[in-house]
Amino acid sequence: MTVVCDTSPLCYLILINHVEILPQLFNNILIPNAVRTELLAEGSYTQVQNWITQAPTWLDIQPVTTLLPDLPNKLGAGEQEAISLAFHLNATLIILDDMDARVEAAFT
Repeated sequence: MTVVCDTSPLCYLILINHVEILPQLFNNILIPNAVRTELLAEGSYTQVQNWITQAPTWLDIQPVTTLLPDLPNKLGAGEQEAISLAFHLNATLIILDDMDARVEAAFT
C-alpha cells in the first residue's frame, strides 16, 4: 500500500505524541521534499523539527520532479507536491487535512 502524507497531519500527530499510529496502520509513509522542508521551517515547533531531523525508518522522503500542471496556487508547496507524488506513484491513499487540497486530490 502506497500512502502519501502532507505536512499538517504529520505535524499534529508528532505534537500529540501519536505519530507512531501511522506505521501501525500503513507500515510505510511517503512524503515529498516540500513536506520535509515545511516540517523543518523556521517557526515550526522544535519537537517537529527534531523529529524530522531524525526521521524514523518507516518514513520515506521522495523527490517530486514534476508538479501536476493544474493545481491551484492557493495550495501550499507541501500540498502540491504531496498530491503530485500520490498521483505519479498511483498511491492508495493521501493524508490531507486542508479542504481545498482534499478537493483537488479527489478530482486529480
